[in-house]
Amino acid sequence: MPENEPIIEARGLTREFSGFVAVNNVDLKIRGGTIHALIGPNGAGKSTLFNLLTKFLSPSSGHIFFQGRDITSMRPAGISRLGLVRSFQISSVFPHLSVHENVRVALQARERYTFTFWRSEAKLKRFDPEATALLESVGLADAADRTAAELSYGRKRALELATTLALDPKVLLLDEPMAGMGREDIGRTADLIRKVAASRTVLMVEHNLGVVADLSDTITVLRRGEILAEGSYDDVSSNSEVRKAYMGGAHG
Repeated sequence: MPENEPIIEARGLTREFSGFVAVNNVDLKIRGGTIHALIGPNGAGKSTLFNLLTKFLSPSSGHIFFQGRDITSMRPAGISRLGLVRSFQISSVFPHLSVHENVRVALQARERYTFTFWRSEAKLKRFDPEATALLESVGLADAADRTAAELSYGRKRALELATTLALDPKVLLLDEPMAGMGREDIGRTADLIRKVAASRTVLMVEHNLGVVADLSDTITVLRRGEILAEGSYDDVSSNSEVRKAYMGGAHG
């Protein structure tokens, strides 16, 4: 893929629900090796657009491309195998497995060993060094033997990130990664996202505009299902139409 080509591209993407147009003829390009954020006020269509790009919804019309390949008709499992992996979904860890076992299950999945828990412990142990390294990379090495259910909310999110990284994604698709977090966890998670983005592309929907300003290379602002503005945080925050869309503090 040529260096200036987008890693993900949407062309004329539209989604209707019983006559209501939630996403309207959106053209979007996401450059490889960047952090790209989708933001907008309540009802802007950002979650619908994210669900279209991650294949959790099918478009009414339009096309989605990944590295030049049309993936419009593919299912989430198919795009995951290509390297587009969505993280930070509800219940994305096994609460009664240990932190280490959660990561090892993800590594098994990457190699098509999914749910083959009856394999010999000796065969599964070959995943242990990589699982340990992933836990170290997200600051969970000290919690390897604890069950996932014991972790704080912020550390569960770190575990979810580790299990996502175990799938070796080319693009990390993050759905509101800071939702429900306190300030300390937000700071820690932002640092993790910045760290993992050093070697891959990140697309995220995020309500916390401070996080968006701190992390994002490019921001796409949606309003009523259409792109209102796009650019750096300085570009979009100085746009009078963006300021008007956010007037009253509606950041949903």
